[in-house]
Amino acid sequence: MKKIAIIGGGAAGMICAVQLASYGKNVVVFERGARLGRKLSATGNGQGNVTNLNVDAARYFTDDREKLSRLLSRYGAESFIRFLEGMGGIFLPDARGRVYPASRQASAVTDLLRRELVRLGVEVRCDAHVTKMSAQGSGLILFGEGFQMHADAVVFAAGGKAAENFGTDGSAFALAEAFGHTVTQLKPALVPLRCRQEEVRGLKGIRVDAILRVMREKKEIYQSRGDVLFTDNGVSGDAVFRASSYAQEGDLLLVDFLPDVSDGRLERSLSSSDGEDSLLCVVNNGLGRMLWKRAHGEKNKVVTLIKSFPLTVTGTLGFGRAQVTRGGIPLKETDGRLMSTKRSGLYFAGEALNVDGECGGYNLQWAFTSASCVAEGIYGTHAE
Repeated sequence: MKKIAIIGGGAAGMICAVQLASYGKNVVVFERGARLGRKLSATGNGQGNVTNLNVDAARYFTDDREKLSRLLSRYGAESFIRFLEGMGGIFLPDARGRVYPASRQASAVTDLLRRELVRLGVEVRCDAHVTKMSAQGSGLILFGEGFQMHADAVVFAAGGKAAENFGTDGSAFALAEAFGHTVTQLKPALVPLRCRQEEVRGLKGIRVDAILRVMREKKEIYQSRGDVLFTDNGVSGDAVFRASSYAQEGDLLLVDFLPDVSDGRLERSLSSSDGEDSLLCVVNNGLGRMLWKRAHGEKNKVVTLIKSFPLTVTGTLGFGRAQVTRGGIPLKETDGRLMSTKRSGLYFAGEALNVDGECGGYNLQWAFTSASCVAEGIYGTHAE
């Protein structure tokens, strides 16, 4: 029986292994770390946001949007939910279309996939770091410390460079580069943003439900609503993660601390008393004191700051704090099955490809979409 090797035991690697094994393929998963799915177990703030009912190519960044659109239309959110529920469990959307397991446990999604791998008899090798790959006839040989293995096809699902604590440091791209593949510039995405220190001083730990606008040259380029959490050196939270896909150094962030309150209503509230006490039950007390001080006690300026608080982007917190990687193997260096155009039998899935989505389940959806495309391609191409 022909053997399929999968490099990487993250979401894309596990999903691809399950599908290939269900097609009757002999699959071996090589995972560099001590266990499978570590990053998956942390997704959605630990609650397991697996996909989004609003999946569309416009939600992603890539070098080939047309190909991405075709793939998402074939293997979309409904297909992913059916795949997961076919293994057991219940998956439900929230008001924003984000889909979670009913248990709200990301680790349970990982366990579901692990259980299916065991049931299907997939061979899993953890602490197995593939350091070299070379061609041999129509197949490939994988080399690592203490092992080498011939495979008829290889799925490269080793991730990108984000979340280095999970073992994805970008070094695996060298395996693809050895076959002539390029790697686009790698950048952290879905990541906390750094801002000027003086702009966030005194606000650490304050969390608000706000509208966040990204401004560039006085034009709004993106808007999101959700949590904004102030940190030592900037802002975090889900609204920030979404905005980080669009923001760049030098951009201005405008925070509306009371998106459901009009300027007029806010002005009437502030007219009831004088001093910073006029902000009691209006905004967080610590935030109110800072706003009052920054506005020098001028109520019209306080209103302006509440509805349009300015922050200047100076950078990000880097790959160590990023959820995903922007960049990777260009989609244009793969065919319709996501097989390499440089080497027959070498396929790519997941974050290793130059596709990253907005915050909200879009990146795990891409893991499923790409893994499903690869599994179907291998099933059709590498027949027994």
